[in-house]
Amino acid sequence: MSDSSDIDAQDSKRNDRAMWRGTLIPSSATAVVAVGLSALFAHKAGFYGALLASAVVIIFFSVHLIVGVVSKELDPILTMGVAMFSYFGKVLLMAGFLIAVDKATSPTTVSRGAFGASAIAIALAWLAGEIRAFTKLKLHLPLPK
Repeated sequence: MSDSSDIDAQDSKRNDRAMWRGTLIPSSATAVVAVGLSALFAHKAGFYGALLASAVVIIFFSVHLIVGVVSKELDPILTMGVAMFSYFGKVLLMAGFLIAVDKATSPTTVSRGAFGASAIAIALAWLAGEIRAFTKLKLHLPLPK
């Protein structure tokens, strides 16, 4: 019994690492490109806008993977509750953060256009990487009897 649970735990950790790699590599590469292009076209404000977007998007989506790892062994109903709570919390924190950035910085300091374009590009790269990584995993799901 112990050998089976050890193998399952190793597979689970391997799958978690594969998901992190699958998401962080494309999103980080997109973030580097976005920061570079924003700095080129919108100068210092574009650089800060894209850099801020990179941090926000990667942190926002990382919470999703962390919640998945933490709630993996929970009851499915409880897992859904945790996922919904974390999503609601992230949306509220994101709204507060965006309002604070809008009120505390001027558009000449942090480019709103560079922030928005970078955030969309990085989010799309993260989601594409997550989908690709998930489809490559060989998950063994128990079938109901």
